[in-house]
Amino acid sequence: MFKDPFDPKTLLGRGCSCGGNHAEADHARLTAAAVPAGEEGRWNRIVDAAVLRAVFPVDASRRLFLKTVGASTAMAAISSVLPLAAAREAFAQGGAPEKKDLKVGFIPITCATPIIMAHPMGFYSKHGLNVEVVKTAGWAVIRDKSLAKEYDASHMLSPMPIAISLGVGSNPVPWTMPAIENINGQAITLANKHKDKRDPKDWKGFRFAVPFDYSMHNYLLRYYVAEAGLDPDKDISIRSVPPPEMVANLRADNIDGYLGPDPFNQRAVFDGIGFIPSLPKRSGAGNTAGPSPSSREFGPQDP
Repeated sequence: MFKDPFDPKTLLGRGCSCGGNHAEADHARLTAAAVPAGEEGRWNRIVDAAVLRAVFPVDASRRLFLKTVGASTAMAAISSVLPLAAAREAFAQGGAPEKKDLKVGFIPITCATPIIMAHPMGFYSKHGLNVEVVKTAGWAVIRDKSLAKEYDASHMLSPMPIAISLGVGSNPVPWTMPAIENINGQAITLANKHKDKRDPKDWKGFRFAVPFDYSMHNYLLRYYVAEAGLDPDKDISIRSVPPPEMVANLRADNIDGYLGPDPFNQRAVFDGIGFIPSLPKRSGAGNTAGPSPSSREFGPQDP
């Protein structure tokens, strides 16, 4: 958490920053790497890392940039467009939250875990918030309740804030995405009867389900079959199915497979009705599945 993001040797992703096959904590003990002294120094590192993650979503690009221009030049360049000092100061400001009672919607899938578990683990109450996390039936319901301001924030699929902002499928309302819950959190599951058809070239005529039209799952499936030479609009059929209903639809032979989130891929395998031929991260590494967006007015109004 307190690694120096302006060090080109530092990896902001998982694993050890030295590239070795050991934990970061073990490396720290071996090298006695210094961490910032004091609470303020540690929070400054967190802010710096967050800013650099936003500027360089691909960690290799950040490291190459820092190796090329150096940490001081990089810090000056980034500060010219986004003053780090102001960001640090804003983050450090205390005070009671403007709105304490919040309602946050979620779909019961693995990437909602941070939203759900923050409640019993006391993270919300630690920051003076009384948060009601609400299990919701589907993504369209999540969108509609968010637009109606029944939810202050909600678990969504990563393309949904863009679609809402553009007015695709709903009235246009500016939306923002302050947090991402996970990456690479989905898989392709096929019915067991297709175990001899692992190659997407053989999927012509297949009926697929995805969680929502505006989802990475939909786009990744289309990209994956197109790479194999199939037209996703003509050679296969794709329809939206809420994730909790995917396994039942596979069992009933309503679909041949789905590209969806866990735990429903593993559930199909556990129930003996499906198998996983591929992980979408192979064709779209780093894809985001479930962020925690809110309306753009919510942030400035209740920061």
